Amino acid sequence: MKYLLTIILTFLMVFNQLTAQDAAQWRGKNRDGIYNETGLLRSWPESGPTLLWHYDNIGEGHSSAAVVSHDMVYTAGMLDGKGHIFAFSLDGKLVWDTPYGDEWAENYPGTRTTPLINDGKVYLMSSFGKIVCLSADKGNMLWSVENMKEYDGRNIVWGVTENLLIDGEKLFCTVGGEKNNVIALNKNTGKLIWSNPGNGQISAYCSPALITLPSRKIVVTMTEKSILGIDAETGWKLWDYEQINMYAVHANTPLYKDGFLYCVSGYGYGGVMLKLSIDGSSVEKVWKNAVLDSRMGGMVLLNGRVYGLGDKIKGLHCLDWKTGEEVAFEKFNGKPGTIISAEGLIYTYDEGGIVALIEPTATGFNKISSFKIPYGADQHWAHLVIDNGRLYIRHGNSLMVYDIRK
Repeated sequence: MKYLLTIILTFLMVFNQLTAQDAAQWRGKNRDGIYNETGLLRSWPESGPTLLWHYDNIGEGHSSAAVVSHDMVYTAGMLDGKGHIFAFSLDGKLVWDTPYGDEWAENYPGTRTTPLINDGKVYLMSSFGKIVCLSADKGNMLWSVENMKEYDGRNIVWGVTENLLIDGEKLFCTVGGEKNNVIALNKNTGKLIWSNPGNGQISAYCSPALITLPSRKIVVTMTEKSILGIDAETGWKLWDYEQINMYAVHANTPLYKDGFLYCVSGYGYGGVMLKLSIDGSSVEKVWKNAVLDSRMGGMVLLNGRVYGLGDKIKGLHCLDWKTGEEVAFEKFNGKPGTIISAEGLIYTYDEGGIVALIEPTATGFNKISSFKIPYGADQHWAHLVIDNGRLYIRHGNSLMVYDIRK
């Protein structure tokens, strides 16, 4: 019996490890920019951590890396007007490269979104609303859906930008149509499961969040003028809350914790804290603060404080999660950028190409280390990724991988 129990436990451990490895998505496991890593460097050399490898032919784009631990690395880029998904081994060898259709060649050209890996498949939505599903091992096209044609979707000024979300068998997407506004597709077939008209507004560059409550799961996203809460199972709209800024850009994934939902928009609008009812069927405003107005760099929540890089008031902001009061501000390089966290430290990547390691303190910030990335071109908009002691940085046609283990 003891021998049999050992076999069962070993099997379960291996199964859980494999299952955990076969998933990667936008801004980490919970889409909140927190990477649950340990044993990382607490400071870097002046020139930065050790560069393990870089690959410089992934085309134009702003896609981040999607890393399946102990397996492969995925990203996307545009070559000659066509979008490509690339898969690399962990030592930087190109495993496969699959073109999937037209990509954005106008203002700020290139791919917009990061591949989503789930159950051996790779998912991505192009800037023209085409969703593709590929096999993760070989890059074979399994199915595709043209949202603009099939669901009367509408494109937006800088191209549709949404990092897809999966829960169970459902793949969620904001089409932005008047009738089909937010939809759920079967992740294995691409067939429609449900469609919701939302408020009939165009999409707003937002990558949705999933909230799990005792009684239901809720998909939260932002469209042109609204924050939407939709029942993930049925597709019913539960509530909406007005969110308007000057360019209808709401590119940050909402943050949720213990009944409270924080949504931030750039161009001086800032963030609003909403309290959900116990069953998630309604929300009420708790506070609003405009100083932290990250345009598309995300936020992280650490020890009851939320951190992000501002757009109008440029620099690193820290707000009290419960009250919205600003606890600390530091200009640093004075540029917008992206933010993630691991082991209680903050990692920023600003639009000047500077990556910084910052320690949050009781009263402010301690900038520990920084370095300027050496490769790539154009905008520094991709978000940082940490996996298995490695820091992944995308800049235009280049993907760089640094060793940040102790």
